[in-house]
Amino acid sequence: MAFDGTMVAALCAEIKDTVLNDRIVKIAQPEPYEIILTIKGKCGQKRLLISANPSLPILYFLSENKPSPMNAPNFCMVLRKHLSNGRITDVYQPSLERILIIEIEHLNELGDLCHKKLVLELMGKYSNVIFCDEDDTIIDSLKHISSNMSGLREVLPGRKYFLPEELVKSNPFEVTKEDFMTIFKKPTSVAKGMTQLLAGMSMVMANELCFRANLDSDAATASVSDDIREKLWSVFESYRDDINNSAFSPVAVYELDEKTPVEFSALALTCYSDLFVKDYESVSLLLETFYSEKNLSTNMKQKSADLRKVVSTLIERNSKKLDMQLKQMKDTAKKDDWKIKGELILASQYMIKPGDKEVVTTNYYTGEEVKLTLDPELTAVENANKLFAKYQKAKRTEEALTGQIEEAKQTLEHLESIEVSILTSKSEEDLSQVTEEMMEFGYIKRKGQKKKASKSKPLHYISSDGFHMYVGKNNYQNDELTFKFANGGDWWFHAKKMPGSHVIVKNEGKELPDATFNEAARLAAFYSKGASNKKVEIDYVQRKEVKKTPGGPYGLVIYHTNYSMIADSDITGIEEIK
Repeated sequence: MAFDGTMVAALCAEIKDTVLNDRIVKIAQPEPYEIILTIKGKCGQKRLLISANPSLPILYFLSENKPSPMNAPNFCMVLRKHLSNGRITDVYQPSLERILIIEIEHLNELGDLCHKKLVLELMGKYSNVIFCDEDDTIIDSLKHISSNMSGLREVLPGRKYFLPEELVKSNPFEVTKEDFMTIFKKPTSVAKGMTQLLAGMSMVMANELCFRANLDSDAATASVSDDIREKLWSVFESYRDDINNSAFSPVAVYELDEKTPVEFSALALTCYSDLFVKDYESVSLLLETFYSEKNLSTNMKQKSADLRKVVSTLIERNSKKLDMQLKQMKDTAKKDDWKIKGELILASQYMIKPGDKEVVTTNYYTGEEVKLTLDPELTAVENANKLFAKYQKAKRTEEALTGQIEEAKQTLEHLESIEVSILTSKSEEDLSQVTEEMMEFGYIKRKGQKKKASKSKPLHYISSDGFHMYVGKNNYQNDELTFKFANGGDWWFHAKKMPGSHVIVKNEGKELPDATFNEAARLAAFYSKGASNKKVEIDYVQRKEVKKTPGGPYGLVIYHTNYSMIADSDITGIEEIK
């Protein structure tokens, strides 16, 4: 994730626009590495989240408050003592470093006007929140760093605040063309050379600038022509101008399923043209949404890992079993040939002498002359009975396999639908329903007593024409939606010949517009195994035409009269009702 100098610059601009000259009315420390400043002013009440977590340093305006401990930590108490009701007078970023400085004026105990600085260092494992006097003397910090902990500098009360020279790189706003061209004098890749020279330059942004200059970011610096070097300098100047002019355009990049966050940036990312790119109104909204989705995606992957492994193993095992059964069924195709040969041998037994190895006769079914192989140690009748026995065995095998293959196909279809349900799950309640279904059908053993029914509900969307659309997230919900919730005249959508969600559109006795048909089909495509495909064939029919598969698992249905259409798996713009 590229929480780089460009992102901090965008946040600096947003914070100045939103809370400059406003007052801090509340200070909280909900987590050991988190500070929340509640600020009131021209834009109403805003909460600024500051996190110096080594694994996730972050800064943005929080939409919802977080609970705080009963007893505030020492650092929080120090900030409250000095900054309560303080006014934010300036917000700025040194160079393009991942550092933001908030200047605050306040009245001390004697009523004198004082100035303080809150330094936010958002630099990975070195992240910290440092509270300084106006002369840069450290009053306190979120993390105390002694000389035993760092050879670069001490961060302790009474020490002077400074940024270690080892961490200081060239200021992008002061870099000349001649300075920039030194990138190509070091034996490294172009993108890496840019990150080594320029403060706040991340690999993501370096790759983006190279892409805009039609340059491979992994190209060796020595291999780049003079023309391309000039073009890269021109692209860099445009990038610098965008920051100076606060021309930010926050974006997040997702996998094509639109569920898995990949990257974010304060400026447009054109190098991810093969993925889904979403624009955001503000940097704070981008960061809050991105990290909540990232955490949700990561947590769900972790929590569903065991289920996915079990289902994957079962699918593989049942696929092999089905392949073996189909191969055995193929072998039984010769049974009628064995029966006919046995009949022909009986009909020709008057021609067969003891010890004969073959007999030539006429196939009275086709009129053709055929040569039949015989066992010379058996009589004609015994040779015929041997073929009849093979026929009977193949016939019994075919009869048994017919049911077994149908059952195996149904089991495989069920398992694949469960696999889609796991991928569709958005909460622990969703996974709980999937787990219950797997235990009910014996795919995993039940531990303890059956749990109470999960509160998980189907997804709810509304079409551009105002029709309500519902999407089952698992087979329980699919079954409930189709056979208990929907009326006979409602419309039912499903991806053709592949596992996926049932989509129900409530028509309220009205005729559905084409746009609603299209949007419902897109939902069916997106919530199916074919979600990664741009185009998916969708079957749709009125609910009264859909029947349960006799003896089949939840969600498995049959229908004979239906319409079909090709739908895009992109559901951007379809409004979800939370």
